[in-house]
Amino acid sequence: MKIHFIGIGGIGVSALAQYYLAKGNEISGSDLAGSEITEFLEKKGVKIFIGSAPENISQNLDLVIYSPAVKKDNAELTEALKIQKFKNSKIKIQSYPEALGELTKEYFTIAVSGSHGKSTTTAMIALVLIEAGLDPTIIVGTKLKEFGNSNFRAGKSKYLVIEACEYDSSFLQYEPKIIVVTNIDKEHLDYFKTFTNVKKAFNNFIAKLPKDGFLVFNKDNKNSKFKGLGYSLKQKESKKIKNILKVPGIHNVSNALAVLSVARILKIKDEITLNALSEFTGTWRRFEEREMKIGNCKLKIISDYAHHPNEIKSTLQAAREKYSKNKIWCIFQPHQHQRTYYLFNDFVKVFRNARIDNIVITDIYDVAGRETKKINEEVSAEKLVKKINKKSVVYCATNELEKFIKNLPAGGIKSGDVLIIMGAGDIYKLADKF
Repeated sequence: MKIHFIGIGGIGVSALAQYYLAKGNEISGSDLAGSEITEFLEKKGVKIFIGSAPENISQNLDLVIYSPAVKKDNAELTEALKIQKFKNSKIKIQSYPEALGELTKEYFTIAVSGSHGKSTTTAMIALVLIEAGLDPTIIVGTKLKEFGNSNFRAGKSKYLVIEACEYDSSFLQYEPKIIVVTNIDKEHLDYFKTFTNVKKAFNNFIAKLPKDGFLVFNKDNKNSKFKGLGYSLKQKESKKIKNILKVPGIHNVSNALAVLSVARILKIKDEITLNALSEFTGTWRRFEEREMKIGNCKLKIISDYAHHPNEIKSTLQAAREKYSKNKIWCIFQPHQHQRTYYLFNDFVKVFRNARIDNIVITDIYDVAGRETKKINEEVSAEKLVKKINKKSVVYCATNELEKFIKNLPAGGIKSGDVLIIMGAGDIYKLADKF
């Protein structure tokens, strides 16, 4: 088949594109801007278009798959619909969740959902299944070095492990045999509007489980009270897992307990599971550590995807726990005006209470198609810093960050200090400049 992906640079869409490429299909795709992901796909043989244009859609396409982030008036989506309607074409048009949903029906699907921890938990499950010889196919929302720095793995068995996002109620398209709920939190309120709607969506997702299906959920999360196989930090395996994990933070112990529950459902011996978990070193932008030199200062850099207040809290706590005697700096890029607006007070609280020496908050990262002018005008990084009202928390414009960091040695940064570069936008590129 000839398949075209609109928004192919997205972390989920790119994984699905690789799935179809591995099956021998001819793949093309477009995105508004080039990225590491589009470059990676191009090297694998995918034809990439930068920008959206009607001519990117040919009449001999069999399938067009578009990202949920793509607007309805997108030039390529409009052209595909026009061809379908007026040229008697058999071209099929699907959203990413619809296309992935069809795949879930063909496999024994394990879907990892939750407001936080999905990517890490999915990655852990993937590595356990591989260690157990179950040869799964994996679609995950982050890159793993075990997969050649990719977010996809082609397996030959009946098992499919996917990250199931709740945004846009995408996960309601999926038909899993095992559902994992890591936690439920106030997230994606730009779409759901209320926390009640978030919880309803998860309940609707769980209701899709077949009679012979399994639900694995986090008993420690007050919003995750279901009938199923609950896991908790209070269970006896918790201490053992904490001792063997290379990735820091109590939240990762919780993620690993979810993995242990899934493995036991699949009759995988605990010995195999614990061995795989002990070898797990993390994923792209999830407490990803590296060394960096600024002037004569050698710093430990932690690149982290945290962008929700509770994720930020977990990351900063894990950093303080691991580097208890080091001075810790944090540069945070808020992700999306809407999230910052809806969770403004939660952001204020988490940064006020953070046991971090110095925090720099930079400009809010805009997410195309998910922002409104009214909210953009009501919230800003400067307003957030002003409300936090703490001497150790300051604002710096994004275009001034590189200069700010270079001047840090004069301001007290020393060799051995830890610098956390945090956010879900493009802030991770900052470390690459040094």
